[in-house]
Amino acid sequence: MTTRILAAAGLMLSLSFGATASECEVALEANDMMQFSTKLISVPASCEEVSITLKHTGKSPAQAMGHNVVITDTANVQAVGTDGMAAGLDNNYVKPGDERVYAASKVIGGGETTTLTFKTDKLSAGGDYTFLCTFPGHWAIMQGKFEFK
Repeated sequence: MTTRILAAAGLMLSLSFGATASECEVALEANDMMQFSTKLISVPASCEEVSITLKHTGKSPAQAMGHNVVITDTANVQAVGTDGMAAGLDNNYVKPGDERVYAASKVIGGGETTTLTFKTDKLSAGGDYTFLCTFPGHWAIMQGKFEFK
């Protein structure tokens, strides 16, 4: 009985102080068919930091069919994707110092996993954000909505 009361109290405390860690952690998969496992990532605006774990479930190496995850304003998707292509694999297909990019993971190949952890202080609750893969040619179809609400 005491354990249940303590667990309930702990839950109430975590709810009163914002999002729980698990609400701020997201699992995402990408495959050799240029597809993410979801078209929507949603995290509470109370998350001060978000972690996205990207797993490449395919078999192709990073040089041939690599994937990353990049967060930007929806209005900037095409420009970030195009500039990323020119930045090359050494820069994980993200233009160095690109202020339009809120967060970006490294490019991974088949069987690999990476975790991107970033602070949300530059995001606004209810903002119009997109997550995408900036590997050349992928950004046009490998994207989804990133909700911060």
